[in-house]
Amino acid sequence: MTRAPVQLPLGVQLRDSATLASLVAGENAQAIAAAAALAEGASANVYLWGGAGAGKSHILQAASRAAANSGQRTAYLPMREVSVQSPEILDGLHRMDLLCLDELEAIAGQRTWEEALVGLFDHSRLAGGRILAAGRQAPAALGLALRDLSSRLGWGAVYALNDLQDTDKRRVLRQRAAQRGLQMPGDVADFLLRRARRDLPSLLAALDQLDHASLAAQRRLTIPFVKQVLEV
Repeated sequence: MTRAPVQLPLGVQLRDSATLASLVAGENAQAIAAAAALAEGASANVYLWGGAGAGKSHILQAASRAAANSGQRTAYLPMREVSVQSPEILDGLHRMDLLCLDELEAIAGQRTWEEALVGLFDHSRLAGGRILAAGRQAPAALGLALRDLSSRLGWGAVYALNDLQDTDKRRVLRQRAAQRGLQMPGDVADFLLRRARRDLPSLLAALDQLDHASLAAQRRLTIPFVKQVLEV
């Protein structure tokens, strides 16, 4: 019997598309393999860093889902959302088998939160838990007030995530479209890469818009239809 990922009072939900099988590795194969191994029970913590659209949240959510599907206790915490509450929300989370901490730059400089996370790392280690964490910068460059937290983020492996190449973004677009039951021809994917904003979050937002428009109009994805919907 599997356990669903732990849900926090904020109502944080994992995206349906966030699975290890849906990840397009590109130049990040080693980092993704480390996250997958952590979800399977590898003991060393992992920290991932990279800019917006590098895939950090997708990897963390996919790892959390994989751990839950194997019967482990797991929680995914996007710190930008979680940090609006008291650090007491972390109480008891050291008992998780796998804890995924996302957007750590959001709490940089907030001493009460940093102190709480130091305690969480320490108690998780004593309890035999593992932590997969992510932020926009390497631990030393996050702007943390506590050196102790920076050092704990570096306890395990640290990986810098590289932006996906266009060929990989094309694969992501067509794969995510297929997951929605939407056929995206190769020429449409290529058109989006030429004419839409090229960062992955913007491309996926465009896909979401096209999905809704296609359903409403009962139209297939063609270049003229994409031009009409996105006005590009």
